[in-house]
Amino acid sequence: MRNHPAVVLVAVLLSTLVLPISLTGASVALPDIGRDLDAGLAAVQWVVNGYNATFASFMLASGALADLFGRRRVFAIGLVVFTAGGLLASVAGDILLLDLARALAGVGAAAAATSASALLAGTFHGRARARAFGAFGTTIGAGLAFGPSIAGLLIEVFGWRAVFAVPALVAGAVLVILVPLLPESRQPHPGRVDWPGTVTFTAALLLLIFGFVQGPEYGWAAPVIVAAFAAAAALLVAFVRVERRRAEPMFDLSLLASRRFVGICLAAATIVAVLVPLLVYLPSYLTTVVGLSPGAAGATLILLTAPTLVLPLLGGALTRLVPATSVTVVSVLVVAAGAAWATVLGPDADTVRLAGPLLTIGVGVGLSIGLLDAIAIGSVPPARAATGAGMINTARLASETVAIAVVGAVLASTTAGRLADPGFTGGLRTVLWTMAAAALAAAVATAVLVRRARTGAREDLPVG
Repeated sequence: MRNHPAVVLVAVLLSTLVLPISLTGASVALPDIGRDLDAGLAAVQWVVNGYNATFASFMLASGALADLFGRRRVFAIGLVVFTAGGLLASVAGDILLLDLARALAGVGAAAAATSASALLAGTFHGRARARAFGAFGTTIGAGLAFGPSIAGLLIEVFGWRAVFAVPALVAGAVLVILVPLLPESRQPHPGRVDWPGTVTFTAALLLLIFGFVQGPEYGWAAPVIVAAFAAAAALLVAFVRVERRRAEPMFDLSLLASRRFVGICLAAATIVAVLVPLLVYLPSYLTTVVGLSPGAAGATLILLTAPTLVLPLLGGALTRLVPATSVTVVSVLVVAAGAAWATVLGPDADTVRLAGPLLTIGVGVGLSIGLLDAIAIGSVPPARAATGAGMINTARLASETVAIAVVGAVLASTTAGRLADPGFTGGLRTVLWTMAAAALAAAVATAVLVRRARTGAREDLPVG
């Protein structure tokens, strides 16, 4: 069974499943964590934001490391770090240690996720690749769909610590049982690690998130917040300058010459910027304002995520009838429509009223999951597969991390840090209208970027 494609697929899918569960599970556990560890809103938000920030920050670095030193090796290291972070989080006795453990788990998740995509791309080809990435998308959808329900069950039976322990144990099992059976692959001519690029990008993103999370608590005009935003901007400029001067950069700016690749990254970033903040903050709204039980709130969220279970395979099949880029643009438009429709929520909103908008958003997300990865990775040279995967996943995670922080800042301001009415409904409606407008603009921009003659070149490689 060593080097068998089925083993690669099982290892990738099992490890991929626990990553979204770790995110959505943590969001459901936030109220219990705050009460148990006597932590304020900003500190509790770092349980989610710390994981996402390091996940996004280390995507590019881990993608480059996988290309240079081996996809299986970096995949294994990522699982080790993710497992260690999860187990440490499950025994944390104070909020600071928990936040640090979650940041550590995010580093491992970045390494595992990026190298997993590259392992799939290197193992499967043609229609088999489309099917593999369809299964990959379905697995992500399953983690998103059932993450809140699984987390709620774990919390009721074992307490909030199980939300971090169980994914860690699953990742550990993959590491011990399956990783030794995986094939190794890397660039033919390895280069050096881009540490200046890694440091500047990571520091910039962390400072940006710090500014948004702590802004409502410290005050937006506080010197430390202004300094954080200014330093983030300066570091991003430094990052671009560093990458342009390096022979083998972590962020291959030459890939941005591909309008198709840029458009796909924009679509991916926009879709998760709508989906993930809703997964994080809707449970609190449904329980504190609408008055649903945690179980009912989790069941309602399945309306948002259930389409991601089946539609990734449909998205791949649709590419046999229409261009893959057209499916992508439609997906973003559907998400925009769903976000606008979701503004019907209110204190008297029940599951029936929310079913339409939540399902609509889920349909847009489901059509794009997996499809976007296959298009993006198929748009770059094979030797840069892990770097390309790292770039699109960085676009996703940076976008969702910033979006979570921004939405949290808006809601903290409108609710005076209590995440309750008065203020919660109005703040969430403002967020939804903004999401809808941003997604509409992104759909138009994506359509413009990917519009070009289909010549059969890599720039327009079919997925199915």
